[in-house]
Amino acid sequence: MNTDSFALRHIGPDDKDINKMLKAVGADTLEQLVYETLPDGIRLKADLDLPPPMTENEYLTHIQKLALKNKVFRSFIGLGYHESLTPSVIKRNILENPGWYTAYTPYQAEIAQGRLEALLNFQTMVADLTGMEIANASLLDEGTAAAEAMTMLFEVRTREQKKNKVVKFFVSEEVLPQTLSVLQTRSVPLGIELVVGKHDDFNFSGDFYGAILQYPGKYGRVYHYADFVANAKANGIKVAIAADILSLVLLTPPGEFGADVVVGTTQRFGIPLGYGGPHAAYFATKEEYKRNIPGRIIGVTKDADGNSALRMALQTREQHIKRDKATSNICTAQVLLAVMAGMYAVYHGPEGLKYIADKIHMSAVTLAEALRRLGYKQLNDVYFDTVLIEANAEKIRFLAEVEQVNLLYIGFDKVAISVNEATTLEDINTIGKIFAKATGKNSIEIEGLVKGNPVFNGLKRTSPFLESDVFNLYHSETELMRYIKKLERKDLSLNHSMISLGSCTMKLNAASEMFPLSWFQWNNIHPFVPLNQVGGYQEVLSELEKQLNIITGFSATSLQPNSGAQGEYAGLMVIRAYHESKGNGHRNICLIPSSAHGTNPASAVMAGMKVVVTKTDEKGNIDVDDLKEKAEIHKDNLAALMVTYPSTHGVFESSIKDITSIIHDNGGQVYMDGANMNAQVGLTNPATIGADVCHLNLHKTFAIPHGGGGPGVGPICVASHLAAFLPSNPMIRTGGRDAISAISAAPWGSAMACLISYGYIKMLGAQGLKNATITAILNANYIKNRLENHYNILYTGERGRAAHEMIVDCRPFKKKGIEVSDIAKRLMDYGFHAPTVSFPVAGTLMIEPTESESLVELDRFCDAMLSIKKEIDEINEENANNVLKNAPHTLALVTATEWNFPYSREKAAYPLEFVADNKFWPSVRRVDDAYGDRNLICTCTPIEAYIEIF
Repeated sequence: MNTDSFALRHIGPDDKDINKMLKAVGADTLEQLVYETLPDGIRLKADLDLPPPMTENEYLTHIQKLALKNKVFRSFIGLGYHESLTPSVIKRNILENPGWYTAYTPYQAEIAQGRLEALLNFQTMVADLTGMEIANASLLDEGTAAAEAMTMLFEVRTREQKKNKVVKFFVSEEVLPQTLSVLQTRSVPLGIELVVGKHDDFNFSGDFYGAILQYPGKYGRVYHYADFVANAKANGIKVAIAADILSLVLLTPPGEFGADVVVGTTQRFGIPLGYGGPHAAYFATKEEYKRNIPGRIIGVTKDADGNSALRMALQTREQHIKRDKATSNICTAQVLLAVMAGMYAVYHGPEGLKYIADKIHMSAVTLAEALRRLGYKQLNDVYFDTVLIEANAEKIRFLAEVEQVNLLYIGFDKVAISVNEATTLEDINTIGKIFAKATGKNSIEIEGLVKGNPVFNGLKRTSPFLESDVFNLYHSETELMRYIKKLERKDLSLNHSMISLGSCTMKLNAASEMFPLSWFQWNNIHPFVPLNQVGGYQEVLSELEKQLNIITGFSATSLQPNSGAQGEYAGLMVIRAYHESKGNGHRNICLIPSSAHGTNPASAVMAGMKVVVTKTDEKGNIDVDDLKEKAEIHKDNLAALMVTYPSTHGVFESSIKDITSIIHDNGGQVYMDGANMNAQVGLTNPATIGADVCHLNLHKTFAIPHGGGGPGVGPICVASHLAAFLPSNPMIRTGGRDAISAISAAPWGSAMACLISYGYIKMLGAQGLKNATITAILNANYIKNRLENHYNILYTGERGRAAHEMIVDCRPFKKKGIEVSDIAKRLMDYGFHAPTVSFPVAGTLMIEPTESESLVELDRFCDAMLSIKKEIDEINEENANNVLKNAPHTLALVTATEWNFPYSREKAAYPLEFVADNKFWPSVRRVDDAYGDRNLICTCTPIEAYIEIF
């Protein structure tokens, strides 16, 4: 065994297992299996042109050397990004803990109560601090959250406003520049007209449906917005506020002066800067908009025993249900980061947050006073953490760089300085020394912070917040460590067992890939620092782009999209820009197969396209004749086809090159959804099948953890003719020659998470990547072989093979009263997370094992599925009260004094021998989804307030 080989550690089956599995699936060699899986004509003729793989030790040495190329200056730039201090107890027990970062989105609530509680804490924190009624479980970043506010308010316009085609949206010039850029991107396709100006000059015309303000403003000044909001409401204009959430500890929350939506980032709550992300944005609004709010909402419901339980609420408003009628394509959140931010509030509590906010404000006041004594004029009359100084910007810049300090330079004569939680007296004195040198004066030594109460000219917060018990119990490290562990034990993650989710590719997130995220040279860098300070980051990001170009066969890559849905949208916006550059701006028809993921049609509508659905045939493949007919009907206006390859059904469709040719022949571009790229890498690629652009899910194929529902990274890779249009950023130039405006807030999106994929590719190399793909296909076909005599496998390729996933039909069991959800819940009793339920076909399970799972684990899963089939076979009219209908079985239920079921406790809890060796107990019984939607509770209301409803 080559102990230096990372591939042998990443890939589950060894050579002995592979030979056994090949025999089981009826293939002599892996090459034969691949031949029988992929259609002729799309196989790569050569291996990927990547460097030889590194060992784990070589990679860690390599990434350490690159880290030293980053210059970690003290950054006081602000603009929505601030250094924060991650409490060690949170860093060690959440950020670095696979029990938290390897979990999946909590669709299966019974085995996700820990994450759901942590997210409920996050929602409560956001609602309390903003003064709003309802908050979601996080969004991607502040810029995209602001865009979601703009589009939600557009959707909820009054009937009269819609009739009169009121489409203007006012944007205060105080809004962060990156947020404005994202708003510009999102507004144009939807026909929203942005009007940027001073809020003091706004005339409240009936031509406007909404407005957005920044609180505090981009350079730190705190404005009184109450009169603006009142006038806006009097004129039927709804108002969104982008607010610094830490400032709301001291400032009047926007909900108290009438805001309709409040958005922002929670990065200040213990989340590393990470050169731009990932960070958890927040979105809070009024309860009347609960069916319009984008993203996830965690709600309280009850389980089968009537006990309180948590679940994701109101899912019918989401894109996977509403498809092209959805108002947002958001398919994920930033769960891991939201959990950390919520725990930051739990750890510090209201008094701790007040201490931190007071210290920050007093640091700013102390700095302002020191600079005043040096003769500088401070321009912000009311401020929280940022002072705005009249000064020679170039002279200050030169002196600051000598001291390894980054400030924000505005024109030639202004410098903004944003202090933060990590700011020390030494920092304040260093800044004072810089400004003193600029005027030839002696610096003033500050020995302590100015004392006194902050005065905000009538804007000081008076309302209480974080009164729930959870924010007032766990302030010692011991208590928080135990609370975090208590929640972790309620969740099933990859550190317990295989998660075979089709399309979601829950593979190993190797420790060596994750380590660098904890290193300050990577996680403590502001996204807007000069490029000469980020040599390590620039090398990693540039090399990752090249790696992805090689893997996809394309010419250029943008890492900016920070989720798969963002990648879809970015790809379509690049196609839109390309058509416009050719004078074909009228091309707006997007063909989408009926089997596509719900984000596809939602993204197309957001990009200003009209969706035309094409049929699939009885084998689940795209109906080529129907596609051709519709392409020809719309040839004058055809913009794009969105196609997933291999298909969502787990099949490499042999007609794919014919399909892409049809689109090109009729003037369109081909967008390939990269959700199933794990079956392509090293064997074929999007360029070979004829695509023009694809997005990649780095949180699937390229090993970034799912984090319980985020972070995700969704870069797009494009052919040469589209490279010029890749997105840019207003602060740091990125993208192509004719770049579209920003897709997300940071120049390289969630840059810190990209380190993981970079390491994954570096350590696997060309052959390792190829072997991973082949093994994923082998594992899927092995499961297919073991299950197909007991379950109906819906779709296979022309030679009878599955790709990397398959669909198991559970609809025949309805005659025995068994639904697919019953099988999903029963799998929990066996210690497994359910595969993907009812997508893309209702009443089915979509299974994807990934390459990381060993033969032993595959067999355990198959044994569980076969055991469940036997349990179904045992059901008759006399035992409708059966083990599947009552699943999952909790420890409390199994150990209760009374047992009123017609099967044994052992059958309920330990249906197979292996279960006893590693038993996972669901913490609640089956949750009542409908009840939770009818009685929406999405904050940590004291239990007494709603106990009566149970």
